Amino acid sequence: MTDRKTVAKMKDHDSTLVSDSLMRKALRSIWRDKLTVIALAVIFCLTIVSMLAPFITDVLMRVDPNEPNTADKFTPPLSKGYILGADDIGRDQLARLLHASGVSMGIGFFGSSLALCIGLVFGMVAGYFGGAVDDLCSWIVITIDSIPGLILLILISSILSFNATSLILVAGMIGWIGTYRLIRGQTLSIRSKEYVTAAQALGASPWRIIFIHILPNLISVTVISLALGIAGLILAESALSYLGLGVQPPQATLGNMLTKSIQFFRLGPHLIIFPIFLISLVVLCFYIIGDGIRDAFDPALQK
Repeated sequence: MTDRKTVAKMKDHDSTLVSDSLMRKALRSIWRDKLTVIALAVIFCLTIVSMLAPFITDVLMRVDPNEPNTADKFTPPLSKGYILGADDIGRDQLARLLHASGVSMGIGFFGSSLALCIGLVFGMVAGYFGGAVDDLCSWIVITIDSIPGLILLILISSILSFNATSLILVAGMIGWIGTYRLIRGQTLSIRSKEYVTAAQALGASPWRIIFIHILPNLISVTVISLALGIAGLILAESALSYLGLGVQPPQATLGNMLTKSIQFFRLGPHLIIFPIFLISLVVLCFYIIGDGIRDAFDPALQK
């Protein structure tokens, strides 16, 4: 028994070394990809600025993003002290964008993280155990997937008043289906590998195999899924705001700022241009990051 435990620990150690080596190669590959580095830098800067939005608006700008000033409505950029202009009721556009970008990116990150965690656990369990467990998980997925997402959101919105927290929970609870299918397929492939078979022969428990041997090999898939999920959820929040199902005012998000400003295109084109630019920039950066991570973990592209 002691020999088996010793061998198992040695194999776990070797597996960790291999994972670390692959991770270092992936990080070097990402660092050489200048476009991915630029996208990461942009997202990092936007995240820091969004986190500091209350300090910037309250202390540095001394502006309340929700305080109206009808005398300055539709003020163009760089006029009357407004760097990015004012909206239809005279609120500072820059201050509102700072707060809105933080809310939208927070919804994207936390909603996608919740969906990823649910899909990851269900996918690994279903893929590894198979049989009745896989059938049960697949039945749950088919049942949820049979209800159109938009109809489900409309039903939920009739019960709940959507704010950032409720939207994160709803997005996480209904957005894990794609991640589940991806992780389940990868787990089905990995569980037949030699090192998993060796761990089983040495008496490793199923949960040890799942979290020690299978999960590290899903890192690239999960990170890519998270990056693409954040971008998709930011776009989904904008679409939901257009349908009136997103975060409700006065809480500013990029989606509801864009939706409200559409009717004022002729009076204040700057109200549309800046939210569109931010949404496009953030989504594009996350897609570039996802693509860069996929290339970094692709053995065929490793030099």
